[in-house]
Amino acid sequence: MVPPRSAPPARGGPPKRATPGRGIGPTYEDKVGRYGVRIGDLLDRDLLRHRLEMVAPVQDRKLDCASGGEAPSLDVEVLVAQGAAWGDALRPHVADTVGYLDDQMRAGRSVLFEGAQGTMLDIDHGTYPFVTSSNTVAGGACCGAGVGPTRIQSVLGVVKAYTTRVGEGPFPTEDDGEEAALLQTRGGEVGATTGRTRRCGWFDAVIVRRSAIINGTTGIVLTKLDVLSGTGTLKLATSYQLDGQTVTAPPASVEQLSRCQPVYEEMPGWSEDITGVRNFQDLPEAARDYVHRIEELVGTPVQMISVGPQREQIIGRFDPFGG
Repeated sequence: MVPPRSAPPARGGPPKRATPGRGIGPTYEDKVGRYGVRIGDLLDRDLLRHRLEMVAPVQDRKLDCASGGEAPSLDVEVLVAQGAAWGDALRPHVADTVGYLDDQMRAGRSVLFEGAQGTMLDIDHGTYPFVTSSNTVAGGACCGAGVGPTRIQSVLGVVKAYTTRVGEGPFPTEDDGEEAALLQTRGGEVGATTGRTRRCGWFDAVIVRRSAIINGTTGIVLTKLDVLSGTGTLKLATSYQLDGQTVTAPPASVEQLSRCQPVYEEMPGWSEDITGVRNFQDLPEAARDYVHRIEELVGTPVQMISVGPQREQIIGRFDPFGG
Protein backbone atom coordinates (compact mmCIF):
# COMPACT_ATOMS: atom_id res chain seq x y z
CA MET A 1 0.00 0.00 0.00
CA VAL A 2 1.27 3.47 -0.86
CA PRO A 3 -0.05 6.72 0.62
CA PRO A 4 -2.58 8.67 -1.46
CA ARG A 5 -1.04 10.95 -4.05
CA SER A 6 -3.02 13.86 -2.69
CA ALA A 7 -2.65 14.99 0.87
CA PRO A 8 -5.80 16.20 2.62
CA PRO A 9 -6.54 19.88 2.07
CA ALA A 10 -4.79 22.27 4.41
CA ARG A 11 -7.07 23.84 6.97
CA GLY A 12 -8.28 27.12 5.57
CA GLY A 13 -6.82 26.34 2.14
CA PRO A 14 -8.70 26.74 -1.13
CA PRO A 15 -11.30 24.06 -1.95
CA LYS A 16 -10.44 21.37 -4.48
CA ARG A 17 -12.66 20.23 -7.29
CA ALA A 18 -12.81 16.96 -9.19
CA THR A 19 -14.29 18.57 -12.29
CA PRO A 20 -12.61 18.07 -15.68
CA GLY A 21 -11.64 21.74 -16.06
CA ARG A 22 -14.36 22.50 -18.60
CA GLY A 23 -16.27 25.12 -16.61
CA ILE A 24 -18.62 22.75 -14.79
CA GLY A 25 -17.72 24.06 -11.33
CA PRO A 26 -18.24 27.76 -12.17
CA THR A 27 -21.49 26.89 -13.95
CA TYR A 28 -22.86 25.21 -10.85
CA GLU A 29 -21.75 28.17 -8.76
CA ASP A 30 -23.79 30.42 -11.05
CA LYS A 31 -26.77 28.09 -10.78
CA VAL A 32 -26.73 28.04 -6.99
CA GLY A 33 -26.07 31.80 -6.90
CA ARG A 34 -29.12 32.39 -9.14
CA TYR A 35 -26.98 33.94 -11.84
CA GLY A 36 -27.37 31.20 -14.39
CA VAL A 37 -28.84 31.60 -17.87
CA ARG A 38 -31.28 28.80 -18.64
CA ILE A 39 -32.47 27.25 -21.87
CA GLY A 40 -35.82 29.04 -21.63
CA ASP A 41 -34.00 32.38 -21.53
CA LEU A 42 -32.42 31.66 -24.92
CA LEU A 43 -35.81 31.30 -26.60
CA ASP A 44 -36.91 34.91 -25.97
CA ARG A 45 -34.48 37.62 -27.08
CA ASP A 46 -35.98 40.32 -24.83
CA LEU A 47 -35.97 38.02 -21.82
CA LEU A 48 -32.41 36.97 -22.65
CA ARG A 49 -31.23 40.59 -22.83
CA HIS A 50 -32.90 41.41 -19.51
CA ARG A 51 -31.31 38.37 -17.90
CA LEU A 52 -27.84 39.10 -19.26
CA GLU A 53 -28.00 42.72 -18.16
CA MET A 54 -28.36 41.42 -14.61
CA VAL A 55 -25.80 38.63 -14.96
CA ALA A 56 -23.02 40.47 -16.85
CA PRO A 57 -21.91 42.77 -13.99
CA VAL A 58 -21.55 39.76 -11.68
CA GLN A 59 -19.46 37.91 -14.23
CA ASP A 60 -17.38 41.04 -14.90
CA ARG A 61 -16.43 41.17 -11.23
CA LYS A 62 -15.43 37.50 -11.28
CA LEU A 63 -13.32 38.00 -14.39
CA ASP A 64 -11.67 41.05 -12.87
CA CYS A 65 -10.73 39.05 -9.78
CA ALA A 66 -9.37 36.20 -11.87
CA SER A 67 -7.32 38.47 -14.16
CA GLY A 68 -6.17 41.07 -11.68
CA GLY A 69 -8.50 43.67 -13.13
CA GLU A 70 -7.34 43.28 -16.74
CA ALA A 71 -10.35 41.47 -18.21
CA PRO A 72 -12.52 43.47 -20.64
CA SER A 73 -16.18 43.92 -19.75
CA LEU A 74 -18.66 41.54 -21.31
CA ASP A 75 -20.57 42.91 -24.30
CA VAL A 76 -24.22 42.17 -23.58
CA GLU A 77 -25.37 42.65 -27.18
CA VAL A 78 -22.77 40.18 -28.45
CA LEU A 79 -23.92 37.67 -25.84
CA VAL A 80 -27.58 38.24 -26.74
CA ALA A 81 -26.87 37.55 -30.42
CA GLN A 82 -24.91 34.40 -29.61
CA GLY A 83 -27.47 33.16 -27.09
CA ALA A 84 -30.40 33.80 -29.42
CA ALA A 85 -28.64 31.86 -32.17
CA TRP A 86 -28.20 28.93 -29.79
CA GLY A 87 -31.85 29.25 -28.83
CA ASP A 88 -32.95 29.05 -32.47
CA ALA A 89 -30.86 25.91 -32.98
CA LEU A 90 -32.12 24.26 -29.80
CA ARG A 91 -35.78 25.31 -30.06
CA PRO A 92 -36.97 22.08 -31.81
CA HIS A 93 -35.45 20.04 -29.00
CA VAL A 94 -36.84 21.98 -26.04
CA ALA A 95 -39.90 20.41 -24.40
CA ASP A 96 -41.65 19.79 -21.10
CA THR A 97 -39.59 16.73 -20.21
CA VAL A 98 -41.45 16.14 -16.92
CA GLY A 99 -44.75 15.86 -18.73
CA TYR A 100 -43.25 13.84 -21.58
CA LEU A 101 -41.69 11.26 -19.25
CA ASP A 102 -44.88 11.02 -17.22
CA ASP A 103 -46.90 10.34 -20.39
CA GLN A 104 -44.46 7.64 -21.49
CA MET A 105 -44.50 5.86 -18.15
CA ARG A 106 -48.27 6.03 -17.87
CA ALA A 107 -48.40 4.42 -21.31
CA GLY A 108 -46.38 1.50 -19.94
CA ARG A 109 -43.11 2.33 -21.68
CA SER A 110 -39.75 1.73 -20.04
CA VAL A 111 -37.46 4.66 -19.26
CA LEU A 112 -33.74 4.20 -18.67
CA PHE A 113 -31.68 6.85 -16.88
CA GLU A 114 -27.89 6.83 -17.12
CA GLY A 115 -25.80 8.57 -14.52
CA ALA A 116 -22.33 10.04 -14.93
CA GLN A 117 -19.21 9.87 -12.77
CA GLY A 118 -19.03 7.90 -9.54
CA THR A 119 -20.59 7.92 -6.09
CA MET A 120 -17.42 9.12 -4.39
CA LEU A 121 -17.50 12.24 -6.60
CA ASP A 122 -20.97 13.19 -5.35
CA ILE A 123 -21.12 16.71 -3.90
CA ASP A 124 -22.90 15.44 -0.76
CA HIS A 125 -21.73 11.85 -0.32
CA GLY A 126 -18.30 11.87 -1.95
CA THR A 127 -14.79 12.61 -0.73
CA TYR A 128 -15.46 16.31 -0.22
CA PRO A 129 -13.84 18.62 -1.30
CA PHE A 130 -12.34 16.29 -3.95
CA VAL A 131 -15.71 16.02 -5.66
CA THR A 132 -17.63 17.30 -8.65
CA SER A 133 -20.39 19.91 -8.41
CA SER A 134 -23.48 17.74 -8.74
CA ASN A 135 -25.25 14.75 -7.22
CA THR A 136 -23.89 11.74 -9.08
CA VAL A 137 -25.84 9.12 -7.10
CA ALA A 138 -28.93 7.34 -8.42
CA GLY A 139 -31.29 9.70 -6.61
CA GLY A 140 -29.99 12.50 -8.80
CA ALA A 141 -31.98 11.04 -11.68
CA CYS A 142 -35.20 11.96 -9.89
CA CYS A 143 -34.12 15.56 -9.32
CA GLY A 144 -32.59 16.03 -12.76
CA ALA A 145 -35.42 14.48 -14.75
CA GLY A 146 -38.37 15.41 -12.54
CA VAL A 147 -39.40 11.81 -11.92
CA GLY A 148 -40.65 10.77 -8.50
CA PRO A 149 -38.59 8.21 -6.53
CA THR A 150 -41.47 5.73 -6.32
CA ARG A 151 -41.24 5.22 -10.09
CA ILE A 152 -37.67 3.93 -10.00
CA GLN A 153 -37.99 0.15 -10.17
CA SER A 154 -34.36 -0.98 -10.25
CA VAL A 155 -30.90 0.53 -9.93
CA LEU A 156 -27.82 -0.98 -11.54
CA GLY A 157 -24.45 0.00 -10.15
CA VAL A 158 -21.63 -0.12 -12.70
CA VAL A 159 -18.43 -1.23 -10.96
CA LYS A 160 -15.02 -2.16 -12.32
CA ALA A 161 -13.41 -5.42 -11.24
CA TYR A 162 -10.70 -3.24 -9.73
CA THR A 163 -10.82 0.35 -8.45
CA THR A 164 -9.77 3.55 -10.23
CA ARG A 165 -9.82 7.26 -9.57
CA VAL A 166 -9.16 10.29 -11.74
CA GLY A 167 -7.59 13.37 -10.23
CA GLU A 168 -6.90 14.26 -6.64
CA GLY A 169 -8.31 12.78 -3.47
CA PRO A 170 -7.73 9.88 -1.04
CA PHE A 171 -7.57 6.40 -2.57
CA PRO A 172 -6.94 3.72 0.10
CA THR A 173 -6.39 0.76 -2.26
CA GLU A 174 -4.21 2.64 -4.76
CA ASP A 175 -1.20 0.66 -5.96
CA ASP A 176 1.80 2.12 -7.76
CA GLY A 177 3.52 -1.17 -8.57
CA GLU A 178 3.86 -3.10 -11.81
CA GLU A 179 0.42 -4.67 -11.48
CA ALA A 180 -1.27 -1.27 -11.26
CA ALA A 181 0.66 -0.11 -14.33
CA LEU A 182 -0.52 -3.24 -16.11
CA LEU A 183 -4.13 -2.49 -15.19
CA GLN A 184 -3.76 1.04 -16.54
CA THR A 185 -2.41 -0.26 -19.85
CA ARG A 186 -4.75 -3.22 -20.30
CA GLY A 187 -7.80 -1.35 -19.09
CA GLY A 188 -7.14 1.77 -21.17
CA GLU A 189 -7.42 3.81 -18.00
CA VAL A 190 -7.40 7.33 -19.39
CA GLY A 191 -10.14 9.83 -18.60
CA ALA A 192 -12.44 10.24 -21.61
CA THR A 193 -12.94 13.97 -21.01
CA THR A 194 -9.73 15.07 -19.35
CA GLY A 195 -7.21 12.71 -20.95
CA ARG A 196 -5.69 12.17 -17.52
CA THR A 197 -4.38 8.73 -16.60
CA ARG A 198 -6.59 7.08 -14.01
CA ARG A 199 -5.04 5.95 -10.77
CA CYS A 200 -5.51 2.19 -10.29
CA GLY A 201 -5.79 -0.08 -7.28
CA TRP A 202 -7.40 -3.20 -5.89
CA PHE A 203 -11.14 -3.74 -5.52
CA ASP A 204 -12.36 -1.66 -2.59
CA ALA A 205 -15.38 -3.44 -1.11
CA VAL A 206 -15.66 -0.79 1.61
CA ILE A 207 -16.32 1.95 -0.93
CA VAL A 208 -18.50 -0.20 -3.19
CA ARG A 209 -20.58 -1.44 -0.26
CA ARG A 210 -21.26 2.12 0.85
CA SER A 211 -22.05 3.12 -2.75
CA ALA A 212 -24.59 0.30 -2.98
CA ILE A 213 -26.33 1.60 0.13
CA ILE A 214 -26.43 5.22 -1.05
CA ASN A 215 -27.72 4.29 -4.51
CA GLY A 216 -30.09 1.53 -3.43
CA THR A 217 -28.59 -0.77 -6.02
CA THR A 218 -30.59 -3.86 -6.93
CA GLY A 219 -27.77 -5.28 -9.05
CA ILE A 220 -24.18 -4.79 -10.12
CA VAL A 221 -22.73 -4.59 -13.60
CA LEU A 222 -19.13 -5.76 -13.11
CA THR A 223 -16.93 -4.43 -15.90
CA LYS A 224 -13.41 -5.15 -17.13
CA LEU A 225 -13.14 -8.57 -15.54
CA ASP A 226 -10.96 -9.57 -18.48
CA VAL A 227 -8.34 -6.98 -17.49
CA LEU A 228 -7.51 -9.08 -14.41
CA SER A 229 -6.57 -12.14 -16.46
CA GLY A 230 -2.95 -13.07 -15.78
CA THR A 231 -2.61 -10.69 -12.84
CA GLY A 232 -1.74 -13.46 -10.34
CA THR A 233 -2.96 -13.07 -6.79
CA LEU A 234 -5.93 -10.74 -6.48
CA LYS A 235 -6.71 -8.52 -3.51
CA LEU A 236 -10.00 -7.22 -2.18
CA ALA A 237 -10.15 -4.62 0.58
CA THR A 238 -12.73 -5.87 3.11
CA SER A 239 -12.16 -3.17 5.76
CA TYR A 240 -9.74 -0.42 6.79
CA GLN A 241 -7.41 0.15 9.69
CA LEU A 242 -7.73 3.71 10.98
CA ASP A 243 -5.57 4.79 13.91
CA GLY A 244 -5.45 1.24 15.22
CA GLN A 245 -9.18 0.61 14.82
CA THR A 246 -10.96 -1.57 12.24
CA VAL A 247 -13.58 0.34 10.25
CA THR A 248 -15.99 -1.19 7.75
CA ALA A 249 -17.33 2.05 6.29
CA PRO A 250 -15.46 4.98 4.74
CA PRO A 251 -15.10 7.88 7.18
CA ALA A 252 -16.77 11.11 6.12
CA SER A 253 -13.59 13.12 6.67
CA VAL A 254 -11.02 13.01 3.87
CA GLU A 255 -8.34 13.62 6.49
CA GLN A 256 -9.35 10.34 8.13
CA LEU A 257 -9.84 8.51 4.84
CA SER A 258 -6.35 9.52 3.76
CA ARG A 259 -5.00 7.71 6.84
CA CYS A 260 -6.95 4.51 6.23
CA GLN A 261 -4.94 1.40 5.46
CA PRO A 262 -6.82 -1.33 3.57
CA VAL A 263 -7.24 -4.78 5.09
CA TYR A 264 -6.89 -7.16 2.18
CA GLU A 265 -8.26 -10.58 1.47
CA GLU A 266 -6.30 -12.43 -1.20
CA MET A 267 -7.71 -14.75 -3.84
CA PRO A 268 -6.04 -16.73 -6.61
CA GLY A 269 -6.25 -15.21 -10.07
CA TRP A 270 -6.56 -16.91 -13.45
CA SER A 271 -4.43 -16.96 -16.56
CA GLU A 272 -7.03 -17.82 -19.19
CA ASP A 273 -8.20 -15.35 -21.84
CA ILE A 274 -11.88 -14.82 -21.01
CA THR A 275 -12.74 -12.28 -23.70
CA GLY A 276 -14.60 -14.94 -25.71
CA VAL A 277 -16.64 -16.33 -22.81
CA ARG A 278 -20.38 -15.74 -23.06
CA ASN A 279 -21.76 -17.84 -20.18
CA PHE A 280 -20.92 -17.40 -16.51
CA GLN A 281 -20.30 -21.10 -15.95
CA ASP A 282 -17.68 -21.10 -18.72
CA LEU A 283 -15.49 -18.63 -16.82
CA PRO A 284 -12.47 -20.09 -14.98
CA GLU A 285 -13.34 -21.23 -11.47
CA ALA A 286 -11.13 -18.53 -9.95
CA ALA A 287 -12.99 -15.84 -11.90
CA ARG A 288 -16.35 -17.19 -10.74
CA ASP A 289 -15.12 -17.30 -7.16
CA TYR A 290 -13.96 -13.69 -7.45
CA VAL A 291 -17.40 -12.59 -8.66
CA HIS A 292 -19.14 -14.54 -5.89
CA ARG A 293 -16.89 -12.98 -3.25
CA ILE A 294 -17.69 -9.48 -4.53
CA GLU A 295 -21.39 -10.27 -4.21
CA GLU A 296 -20.87 -11.42 -0.62
CA LEU A 297 -18.81 -8.39 0.37
CA VAL A 298 -21.06 -5.81 -1.28
CA GLY A 299 -24.37 -7.54 -0.51
CA THR A 300 -25.68 -7.07 -4.04
CA PRO A 301 -25.94 -9.63 -6.87
CA VAL A 302 -23.71 -9.25 -9.92
CA GLN A 303 -26.22 -9.34 -12.75
CA MET A 304 -24.00 -8.61 -15.72
CA ILE A 305 -20.28 -8.98 -16.40
CA SER A 306 -18.25 -7.45 -19.20
CA VAL A 307 -15.24 -9.35 -20.55
CA GLY A 308 -14.37 -6.82 -23.24
CA PRO A 309 -15.39 -3.45 -24.67
CA GLN A 310 -17.90 -4.74 -27.23
CA ARG A 311 -21.64 -5.09 -26.67
CA GLU A 312 -21.52 -8.83 -27.35
CA GLN A 313 -18.86 -9.27 -24.65
CA ILE A 314 -21.40 -8.97 -21.87
CA ILE A 315 -22.35 -12.00 -19.79
CA GLY A 316 -25.89 -11.79 -18.46
CA ARG A 317 -26.56 -13.75 -15.30
CA PHE A 318 -30.00 -12.43 -14.30
CA ASP A 319 -32.50 -10.10 -15.91
CA PRO A 320 -31.57 -6.75 -14.32
CA PHE A 321 -35.16 -5.50 -14.67
CA GLY A 322 -36.83 -8.60 -13.28
CA GLY A 323 -38.48 -9.66 -16.53
